Amino acid sequence: MQPQRQSTPYPGEYTVADYMRWPDDIRCELIDGVLYDMSPAPLIVHQRLIRQLAASLGTLITNNRGKGGCGDCELFLAPIDVVLSPNSVVQPDLIVVCDPAKLANGKYVDGAPDLVAEVLPPSTAVKDKREKRRLYEKSGVPEYLIVDPVGRYVEYYRLDGGSYGLPILWTGEDVPRLALFPDLKENLREIFDSVF
Repeated sequence: MQPQRQSTPYPGEYTVADYMRWPDDIRCELIDGVLYDMSPAPLIVHQRLIRQLAASLGTLITNNRGKGGCGDCELFLAPIDVVLSPNSVVQPDLIVVCDPAKLANGKYVDGAPDLVAEVLPPSTAVKDKREKRRLYEKSGVPEYLIVDPVGRYVEYYRLDGGSYGLPILWTGEDVPRLALFPDLKENLREIFDSVF
């Protein structure tokens, strides 16, 4: 069965096996068996923010290569499939994976990335803050960032004892304090100003 495009969740329950059989031009994500249509191509500011985050984190990975910590990780940008369970596959905007075994199949990330960042377009804000946050939490994603280009803030979730708890909110001059990237020096104003 091949889904039709719509903006609301599709009825029924699907599996990753179903998802993998569909044509590449169907842009969707599967969360706990529910199929969600992905938004159209992101706005320019969305792409610029992802590029800026990737540049900042990518530089830290490169500078720490061979030294442990984030230097043993790889950064990926959407579209890349991340399989989190037999009925959940998503395509986050940016992920960092530190376990090479999760990349061994060469087709998709098999298991929880070490860091996930989603830049919010208005059309997926509810899904990213609710369904995806719950999915990342139960799948064991250690760090989850929700970046809001309109409000110019970041919600930061860090897994502690199997749950995220309340997010830390970063704005303006705040420098994000990421467990995986403790050497990050840019404040949010610099990051947001570079893309607007």
